[in-house]
Amino acid sequence: MGKLNFTALRVRQTAISQFASGKTSKLPQWVDVIGEIPPAETIIRTRAPQHQLVHQRMKTVEGSSKPQVVFQVQEKRRKPKKASRIFQPVELKYEEDQLRTEFFRDHPWELARPRVLLESSGKDFEHYDWSRLQQPGKRLDGENVVQRQLWLLNNVPDMTKSNAYDIARREFYRVRLQEDIQRRVAAEEASAYGAEFGPSYLDIGMKLEDQQYNKWVAWARETSQVQDQRKAALVGAPELGDDTVEPSELEGENEEAQEETK
Repeated sequence: MGKLNFTALRVRQTAISQFASGKTSKLPQWVDVIGEIPPAETIIRTRAPQHQLVHQRMKTVEGSSKPQVVFQVQEKRRKPKKASRIFQPVELKYEEDQLRTEFFRDHPWELARPRVLLESSGKDFEHYDWSRLQQPGKRLDGENVVQRQLWLLNNVPDMTKSNAYDIARREFYRVRLQEDIQRRVAAEEASAYGAEFGPSYLDIGMKLEDQQYNKWVAWARETSQVQDQRKAALVGAPELGDDTVEPSELEGENEEAQEETK
């Protein structure tokens, strides 16, 4: 640990001493202001406050005829931070983060669907009513399921997390099925009126995959031939042994066979 540097705290005193010694001709304008409002002299950094995750639930309380809103604090054991990370800003967590993680973990292909992130005013959420899944002006995606599940947890009495998730998913699957049926019917109607559709994305992908496979087969064949030629060049031609046949002997046998046929 090095020494503490108090130069910033003594800037007013330094300016006054320089003026008194004649090093500067006049005092800066901020000397009187710093004298009236001095900077803080504490050198101890306070640790950032630790925020707790609060859940809002609607529960029936004994002795009351109507369900009441109950706030629950999630107590979670936190690992001690390293000394170098003690004074870093605290990570903000919301209940939607956990719900969103669970949904996209079960439906990873929903992340592949295009999403519109542009908002007209930045406050479009104020016009949404999550008592139903579909919202006017918003395309159906995983965020609808998350917000719908959170609304059920906050407004339906004695609603559990798993039940809210099942209800939101059931509504989501029903709407997705309706969209698929509408697309299929629209394609059939267009085909009946003479529309011709090109290859689908799946057909195009399979065609590109076949082309790459054929290129790889040709490359593998050429590479194998080159390797075989290199091995043959290193090994050399085979030597003539006792079992090998001389070319002159083959010519003699051929002549004898021709004379016998005559």
